[in-house]
Amino acid sequence: MEEKADNQTLQEIQEFLSEKVLRNNGDKLKKEDLEKLARIRRERVTTPVFFVGMGSCGIAAGARSVLEAINHYLSEHNILAEVIEVGCIGLCSEEPLLDIQLPGKTRVSFHKITAGKVESLLDSVFARSIDPATVLGQYKSFMQEAWANIPYLEQLPYFSFQQKIITKDSGITSPLSIADYIARNGYKPLYKAVLNYTPEMVCNFIEQSELKGRGGGGFLTGKKWKVSLTTAGDEKYLICNANESDPGAFMDRAIMEGSPHRLIEGIAIASYAIGANNAFIYIRSDFPAAYHILEEAIRQAMEFGILGQNIFGSGFNLNIEIRQGAGAFVCGEETALISSLEGRRGQPSSKPPYPAETGLFGKPTIVNNVETLANVPGIIENGPAWFRNIGTKASRGTKLFSLNGKIKHSGFIEVPMGTKLTDIIYKIGGGIKEDRKLKAVQIGGPYGVCIPDSHIHYEVGFDSLKEVGAMIGLGGLTILDETVCMVDLARYFMDFLQQESCGKCIPCREGTRRMLDILEGITKRPKEESSHETLERFKGVVQMETLAEVMKETSLCGLGQNAPNPVLSSLRWFRDEFEEHIFDRRCAAGICRDLRTFFINVDACNGCNICQKKCPENAIIGVIKMPHFIVEEKCNGCGICFESCKFNAIYFK
Repeated sequence: MEEKADNQTLQEIQEFLSEKVLRNNGDKLKKEDLEKLARIRRERVTTPVFFVGMGSCGIAAGARSVLEAINHYLSEHNILAEVIEVGCIGLCSEEPLLDIQLPGKTRVSFHKITAGKVESLLDSVFARSIDPATVLGQYKSFMQEAWANIPYLEQLPYFSFQQKIITKDSGITSPLSIADYIARNGYKPLYKAVLNYTPEMVCNFIEQSELKGRGGGGFLTGKKWKVSLTTAGDEKYLICNANESDPGAFMDRAIMEGSPHRLIEGIAIASYAIGANNAFIYIRSDFPAAYHILEEAIRQAMEFGILGQNIFGSGFNLNIEIRQGAGAFVCGEETALISSLEGRRGQPSSKPPYPAETGLFGKPTIVNNVETLANVPGIIENGPAWFRNIGTKASRGTKLFSLNGKIKHSGFIEVPMGTKLTDIIYKIGGGIKEDRKLKAVQIGGPYGVCIPDSHIHYEVGFDSLKEVGAMIGLGGLTILDETVCMVDLARYFMDFLQQESCGKCIPCREGTRRMLDILEGITKRPKEESSHETLERFKGVVQMETLAEVMKETSLCGLGQNAPNPVLSSLRWFRDEFEEHIFDRRCAAGICRDLRTFFINVDACNGCNICQKKCPENAIIGVIKMPHFIVEEKCNGCGICFESCKFNAIYFK
């Protein structure tokens, strides 16, 4: 927030929020106080306000240049306005996003804005004339005049089927402003907890809510907290696991970039509940934006008296530190994370004892992931019954998912547990890109499973997907269409897991390596193939199922135990593709380059010579203006000729 907002200094705003909002015990606010609160919330503005989506996805799409163009326009036209950087609203495929709120008018959101479009867009907005083609939607407000012929954001299918609780402020308010968070009743649950409830009562509330860990394990959070609370120790620790390392999962990062104070409040409540005075946020080093936002949020909370010594005069002390990890996938496992925090190599250790009893530096320690902790303030604010009424009996609350892959609308979503995969893909995600046919949904990250299109009627939940051998994991959803090769996909995930294996236990270290060798043998064609090679490939696939059982039973941590999942699920549902690769030495999707054979249609080839010049193996022969030919023995299947041909004269089998 700027030094002044609506003629109020930051100190005046803080004093007002502390007295009238944070410490308010249900007293009705006076009219002038409600007006002041509305201005802080920007429900009423006296100058134009610009909200620029500056999450990692927005920055990658070019939001920095949009921000610079807005500032340049305002300076050049001498316009007094407020420019606010916000996180991502969730619809990453429409970035860069720019929201504009004029005095007296509702906030309107524009999508796919570039620096070159800023001047003409702002000219039209200030002239009160908007081209609907540039608009994503407008926000509903009873205090402002709506724009004509502009849909409300909540009416768009992407948002209408969601239930935003954790992410309700993401992309709406400034993550760098504690005033924005408190003005919307932020930190009131913490105030309520430390002054009105004992740590045991807070643990009971979380247990009664039936909140389960969102990091993949699905263990009851309140039950886990109670173990640490009742374990004797002169020091206890709370660790927030922000080491989100699954390919295609970015929900935790979105929370940290869009609503950091919600996470900090969840950490503070959890720390109070287990009796910890020191908490750590373990974050990947390649999340620089999230790191700096969290660092600033902690500084603001300290300045406001929400962190530090004697919080709210309750006698509760809490210090939060951010520690960066090197990005190792295995450090997502709690014992490996703890090992890394202690300055040792990030390797898992055998359990029991569990960290709740013997964790960081041998002290009772609770490790929860970002999404789990972000749920806590809402439960304290609204009560356990409120949370239990969301979702299903076996899986309470909402769940964040990242939508990526071959889907029209990609981003992150928050839906009630029990939502069907079909609704997520077709109602929220808008269906498959280019209206292709859905082939499968990969859920659960690199050791998740691929669910075929015939089984996407299942609901998302901790137990509901077990019938198809799936688990939610962190919540990554990768949509796969008919152009994807399932064998190559299994090889990709096994290559990732083999590289990320810490190497401590033999079943994981050697098992992933052997599985990768088998899959590479299936997807590659040796230059000289003997008659028994086909049998060897088939035997390798048969051995994978036995190898998988050994890995599941004997690996030390979840990485090795679940590493075979993507391979086994692909074998289960897409065995015909494996057989095609093994026996026919053919990849129907054309992904496995070593199994592709390229040909030139002499009737379509005009002899332009482009493919011949670009071929790295000199496998194409011919003279200019005459049809060319591909020497099959020299061709390595790279596909450069196929991509460079402008006349569709090259094809492959």
